[in-house]
Amino acid sequence: MNKQAHESAAIVAKTRPAAYKVGIILGSGLGSLATEVEDCKRIAYSELSGFPVSSVTAHASELVLGRLEGVEVAILSGRAHYYESGNSSIMRTPLETLKALGCEIIIATNAAGSLREHIAPGSAMLITDHINWSGLNPLIGEMDESRFTDMSRAYDPELQEAMRKAAKTAGVELPEGVYMWFSGPSFETPAEIRMAQTLGADAVGMSTVPEVILARFLGLKVAAFSTITNMGAGLQTHDLSHDETKEIAPKGASKIKAVLKAFLKDLSV
Repeated sequence: MNKQAHESAAIVAKTRPAAYKVGIILGSGLGSLATEVEDCKRIAYSELSGFPVSSVTAHASELVLGRLEGVEVAILSGRAHYYESGNSSIMRTPLETLKALGCEIIIATNAAGSLREHIAPGSAMLITDHINWSGLNPLIGEMDESRFTDMSRAYDPELQEAMRKAAKTAGVELPEGVYMWFSGPSFETPAEIRMAQTLGADAVGMSTVPEVILARFLGLKVAAFSTITNMGAGLQTHDLSHDETKEIAPKGASKIKAVLKAFLKDLSV
C-alpha cells in the first residue's frame, strides 16, 4: 500500500470506523445509489490523499461510507478516467484504500455503447470479460514480478453467478457480454465499431478496464456492469453525444441498482 492510500485509509478509519466488505465504483447514472446508503458518511476526494477529482459532470468525486442492504460498503461515487490526465493508473490509490479498509470485492459500473441489437439502450449488461484495445496498462512501471497479473478470471465466476441469481430475484433481465476499452474521450468511428464486433466485443466504453487490472493486481475479486446508453457509431441514425449518455444512463442504472441490492441482501444473510 502506498503512502497516500495509507493516509486516506486513516482518514476513513477516523471518520467512520467499520469492517468494510464491498467496494463499489459508480459510473455515469449510478450516483443515486449513494443516496440509499444508511449510517452514511461522505468524504470529498479533494480531502483524501491521492484521490483524483473527476472533471466529468456526472461524477460526484466523493467517497461514500455506510451500510447498504446490511453490508458495510465503501462507494467511490465517481471515477477519474484515463482521458482526463493520460494516466491509466489514476485510480490506483482509491483502490488500494478500499483494500486497506478491508474490502475483498470490487463492483465496477460504467456507461457503454452497445454493439448488439439484443442489448438495447436502457439495458444493464453483466460484463463477463474485456478486451483492452487501448493497449495501455496501469501496471506499466511496476518493478517486481507481481506486475505479471493473471487476467484469465478477471471477472470472478462465482460473483458472476451470484449476480445472475440476484438479477433473477430482482426480476431484471441481465444480458451478458464482453466490454472493449477505448481510451476516449472521442467516441469510436463506425469502422472501429465494426472491428470491435468482429473481435467479439458486445459493448464499448472509456473506463473500467484499468480499474479491473489494478483490482486483480491487488488480489481483489471483481464483478462489473455496463448501463447501455446508446448503440455504437453507425448502428443508430443520430450522432453520439455525452448528453445522450447522461440522459439514458439512469434507465439501465436503475436495473443495476436492483441487482446490486439483491446481491448485497443475499450477501448479508
